[in-house]
Amino acid sequence: MINKSDFSPVTLENRDFFTAHYKKYPQEHSDNTFTNMVCWNHFAHYEFARVGGNIILSSTIDGNTKFRPPIGPRNPELLEEVMHLAVSEGDDAPLVLVDSSTKAWIEAEYPELPLYPDRDYFEYVYRTVDLATLPGKNYLTIRRHLNNFRKKCSPVIEQVQPENISEIKEFLIKWCEWKHCESEPFLEHEKEAVFYAVDHFRDLGLSGTMIRVPENIGAIALYEPLNESTALVHFEKGLPDCEGIYKAINAETAALLTGRFEFINRESDMGVKGLREAKQRYHPHHMVEVWYSKKSDLEVVL
Repeated sequence: MINKSDFSPVTLENRDFFTAHYKKYPQEHSDNTFTNMVCWNHFAHYEFARVGGNIILSSTIDGNTKFRPPIGPRNPELLEEVMHLAVSEGDDAPLVLVDSSTKAWIEAEYPELPLYPDRDYFEYVYRTVDLATLPGKNYLTIRRHLNNFRKKCSPVIEQVQPENISEIKEFLIKWCEWKHCESEPFLEHEKEAVFYAVDHFRDLGLSGTMIRVPENIGAIALYEPLNESTALVHFEKGLPDCEGIYKAINAETAALLTGRFEFINRESDMGVKGLREAKQRYHPHHMVEVWYSKKSDLEVVL
């Protein structure tokens, strides 16, 4: 029986292992990606266990632990073990990030187990060419703002290179001062996450887009392949010096990715109203939906 002592912290040294495993079992949700885990480890304390060709992931935030279903070959016995572990070690919603195909599997094995949509963590996936070209009436207002930005701010578009790292850190310090990161706990955690990504830019295999307006860095985006068809934007930051710069970094990143990836995953809105409205304004092609189970329901079926 799997137990919590079988788990080890996710560290940078595990990258090759996760890369090889995810080639066999591609991910659709950003939270399971290796980059996300190591960048946010200071906050979510990710751990993993290797069992029978599967990876089991857990995270612990403020003392509350949650588990993910096994990632690997379908094994009903292992699924049951993970459910028991979730009940004994997890919080009130101990099994999370159940994707569509895993949901179908769990429902076949446990038809009486309710699974609840976790809307705040549905991820927005867009057609790359739509974000790059902003076609038609749906994007008229965004296109107008972007054109005004290009006329007024004389942007210079560059790809992030390792030699830019120190300059990007200076930019991020300015961004945090503007956002008052120190007074907002989540922004303080995000600051640490994005600095980790920048410090380990090459180790993580990240790519990035950078906009100068016209000389100083005004915005950056850091991204990587999520799977064969989809790129994942992990971080996107901009300063308020030129209105429309967030629309610009979005479009310019998509332009660089056009022809390489059909889709761009821009992560979830975490239930933030303004962020949800902004993401919906770009008309996602589809959402990566996820579900969770409650401890009280798991106890009934096990």
